[in-house]
Amino acid sequence: MGAIYSWIHRVWYEGGGFGWVLLPLSAVYALVTATRRFLYRANVVRTHKASVPVIVIGNITAGGTGKTPAVVWLAQALKDRNFSPGIVSRGYGGRKSSAPMRVEADSAADVVGDEPVLLARRSDCPVVVDANRTRAAEMLADDGVDVIIADDGLQHYRLARDYEICVIDGARGLGNRRLLPAGPLRESPERLTRVDQLLVNGPMQVSDQLSVAEQNALEFELIATDACRLNGSLVRPLERFAGTAVHAVAGIGNPPRFFDMLRGQGIQVVEHAFPDHAALTMKDVEFGDDFPVFMTEKDAVKLGPAVNDKLCYIPVTLTMDTALALPLIEQIESRLRAGRGGP
Repeated sequence: MGAIYSWIHRVWYEGGGFGWVLLPLSAVYALVTATRRFLYRANVVRTHKASVPVIVIGNITAGGTGKTPAVVWLAQALKDRNFSPGIVSRGYGGRKSSAPMRVEADSAADVVGDEPVLLARRSDCPVVVDANRTRAAEMLADDGVDVIIADDGLQHYRLARDYEICVIDGARGLGNRRLLPAGPLRESPERLTRVDQLLVNGPMQVSDQLSVAEQNALEFELIATDACRLNGSLVRPLERFAGTAVHAVAGIGNPPRFFDMLRGQGIQVVEHAFPDHAALTMKDVEFGDDFPVFMTEKDAVKLGPAVNDKLCYIPVTLTMDTALALPLIEQIESRLRAGRGGP
């Protein structure tokens, strides 16, 4: 499995050889997605307008982009402006349910999914998971929220939206700009011209292929400052670990970003990459030595309050230049107030 992942990564982002063998499958994927978009645009398949405004935050690439921290950041920004946001998520990685489920900070990640639990903990907002996001949205509206943030809902066209945000990774960009599986794209690059705002995680790689939308993307950073024990007994600044060897565990869409972040703090990293949403257990984070074990916060929610003092998670926070963030939030606020019919 690791060899296949490495090969696909080279094809998508490094121009690896023999990627052309996947092009016929990408053609089938393109036909399916184009047909689906046409059916919605022609109103053959109808969208559902929720009873409160909806903001969608998603991406057009497979793999991690920083979308979850962006959801937390926006939820907090809206709360600061006296909105009462709620979050809907598909609950990827959790056990299937025939009904929407409310997510609490102590919900089981294997039931509702790892990202929803993280969102509930970090946003302090109501979170509902359901493969049927329109049903989840109405549950939140009935609960009294006045704006809904749809996590990873860019391709969920059935739920009508008042504002769309797409997040891309600055280092990876759109890769080879091909559709799955020959490339990392869920939709064509042209989709970026139809979103309301494009956000980029870290500096955008310079390329003559960049579209106007990509060139005008608003840049943000993910900042990590502390290592927090899973059992809650200690929080230490990351800088205190400079020169220390640690096991770094990442079951996210882009594990190298986590590893590189730790190396940027002068930490010596022993890498342990897992597939995105991997169902980690305590056995997966036991390495038979005394090195500290650092993991992403998304991975930590799967393990619970482990008693082992060596196990730490590294929370990240989205930061954006105020000169960029303020106009964005004001634009979103204006759209939301128009969407709910009043100032």
